[in-house]
Amino acid sequence: QVQLVESGGGLVQPGGSLSVSCAASGSIFSIYATGWYRQAPGKQRELVAAITSGGSTNYADSVKGRFTISRDRAKNTVYLQMNSLKPEDPAVYYCSARMVVDGIGQRYWGQGTQVTVSS
Repeated sequence: QVQLVESGGGLVQPGGSLSVSCAASGSIFSIYATGWYRQAPGKQRELVAAITSGGSTNYADSVKGRFTISRDRAKNTVYLQMNSLKPEDPAVYYCSARMVVDGIGQRYWGQGTQVTVSS
């Protein structure tokens, strides 16, 4: 029952902030990399932010300077702090992590959390 569970989504006004989290649970040997993706209606899923096992980060151009990805390795949790939210940011946000389970490294996905930006 290895899984990723996102939380923290919701409704926020333009210019507001939200923080979403993704916690991994189960019999996990290690987590090597984690990223946040989002998918808006009628659009393909896109990478928003990622953090490597070494701690380096990268962001989509559309969110640079506004979003910050971080992690708490002890809690197997990754966060995405979203500031200055814009009307074009709403989407279902998914976390994804490459984890080693039973000696096999695979990509795992969370169920997604809805982020809505509206006045």
